[in-house]
Amino acid sequence: MSRLFSPISVRGLTLPNRVWVSSMCQYSATDGVPDDWHLVHLGQFATGGAGLVMTEATAVVPEGRISPQDTGIWNDAQAGAWQRIVEFVHKQGTAIGMQLGHAGRKGSTRRPWEGSGSVPESEGGWLSVGADAQPFGAYAPARPLTTDEVSALPEAFAEAARKAVGAGFDLLELHFAHGYLVHQFLSPLSNTRTDRYGGDFEGRTRLALEIADAVRATTDVPLFARLSATDWTEDGWTLDESVRLAKLLAERGIDLIDTSSGGNTPNPDIPVGPGYQVPFAERIRTETGLPTGAVGMITNPQQAEDIITDGEADVVFLARALLRDPHWPLRAANTLGADVRWPDQYARAKSWH
Repeated sequence: MSRLFSPISVRGLTLPNRVWVSSMCQYSATDGVPDDWHLVHLGQFATGGAGLVMTEATAVVPEGRISPQDTGIWNDAQAGAWQRIVEFVHKQGTAIGMQLGHAGRKGSTRRPWEGSGSVPESEGGWLSVGADAQPFGAYAPARPLTTDEVSALPEAFAEAARKAVGAGFDLLELHFAHGYLVHQFLSPLSNTRTDRYGGDFEGRTRLALEIADAVRATTDVPLFARLSATDWTEDGWTLDESVRLAKLLAERGIDLIDTSSGGNTPNPDIPVGPGYQVPFAERIRTETGLPTGAVGMITNPQQAEDIITDGEADVVFLARALLRDPHWPLRAANTLGADVRWPDQYARAKSWH
């Protein structure tokens, strides 16, 4: 029996398999409101057999967007638009989760097909905010958040969580990775603060833990955290610190660590290759007892099966492989000899002979 296509339960929610859709920015919303593109984009993965569909990084406040075209969850119009997508995914027998995020100093950027760098206020951008004033590469410098502003962020995440759960999402993920705001606080490379949110490990992790506490207090749905296990840069955030933080997050009710890496410095030297981030998921899983998700250049069914079978992670999150083939899970199930549910409308294609 395929382990990849065995069910897994997280805080009472049972997912039918362990092929999950990773968050992928689409840069296609208006005023934070998802539209038909997002319905089709996420809906295709539900019809394609994924066990869980995750939204893109969805901003908890307007200035938390990566680009002006990012989705949000800070008002009722956005929540209502998301509800339509949630309902479609549920009709396919698939669960859907929302990734809650704040871009910090990496906010107000151009979407990839329109160039690079920061979008000026004259073109609909804004002054980004960060742990300190250091810019990310060639981006515009950020405005350092005041201590009071940082203290208010957990409630912004909690309010966004309430709206997301109200819209029907089955679970939530806190985006603490890829050089976005919370990661900026975690890493000494981007956090030179001297208040209680800076300095040593305790200070740099304070915001992450306060957000986890605030969101967990609002809901009992499964709650994940996405971490960049390492900055891949000398004197940056490390895997040892990620393990330590994961243990603290587990104490606060985080149910799974979605384990990625990098994103906080431009052009780090990363030894990219198939499954190159899987060892991070394995170590966090082994040393904390928390379930983990593995990401990064996982492209073929047997590779994914082996990750689960060998105990390196509990689930795999796929991104580009699913963009190439939204029905990857159905094809993988056939390859691995697993019998999975197909949409009634596609049942005639279930036989591969």
